Amino acid sequence: MYAIIETGGKQYKVQAGDVLFIEKLSANVGDSITFDRVLAVSNKDGLTTGSPIVAGASVTGKVEQHVKGEKIIVFKYKPKKNYKRKQGHRQPYTKVTIENIKA
Repeated sequence: MYAIIETGGKQYKVQAGDVLFIEKLSANVGDSITFDRVLAVSNKDGLTTGSPIVAGASVTGKVEQHVKGEKIIVFKYKPKKNYKRKQGHRQPYTKVTIENIKA
């Protein structure tokens, strides 16, 4: 059984026991969270899709930790104009373990 959920402007295909790194959530470590925006659910009866979400479906998970992604460098440069800008960025993520899927 799997589900497709939407969170942080992105879509994820999840199963029970999966570990995800999603956009940072405002939940504390150890909290249980519920994803209500379930776009599709697949089980033994087949695939159920929503328009846009499946009514009554939810996915629960547990927040494991908050982490930062790899550092990226944003470098802007204009030749012959003495214009250079260097900026770094590390995206914050939340590590979530999927516990179960209700359909």
